[in-house]
Amino acid sequence: MLVNALDHVNIVTPDVAGTARFYADLLDLDVRDGPGGMRPDLVQWVYDRENRAIIHVNAIGAFQPFPRDARPGPTTGALHHVALNCSGHGEMIERLQARKLEYAENAVPAIGLKQIFVIDPNNVLIELNFYEA
Repeated sequence: MLVNALDHVNIVTPDVAGTARFYADLLDLDVRDGPGGMRPDLVQWVYDRENRAIIHVNAIGAFQPFPRDARPGPTTGALHHVALNCSGHGEMIERLQARKLEYAENAVPAIGLKQIFVIDPNNVLIELNFYEA
């Protein structure tokens, strides 16, 4: 058995369209309806440029094959953050500032890494990682 990569993150929210737009707008991703006749008002998938659905956005109460109580709140429980490997550090800073979003930066020079942390509309902490060439 081998884990190849993180496949996607699933976010449960009362505002499917708004959450999907947040990710699409800030990260330059593409929002699409979920596959197989999933109701667009309940499920939206957010795709990267490689056509991978990396963020699944579901309405509270939407079907879950493994039901759990997941709701936006003050924290995301045991899940501290979700990290995305990105490029275009300067452009991201400009996007965050243009949207007046609060963010924090960190650097790990030993591995050529710059990080930006931002919180989504559901209080999910997103870590954006930019590796220098």
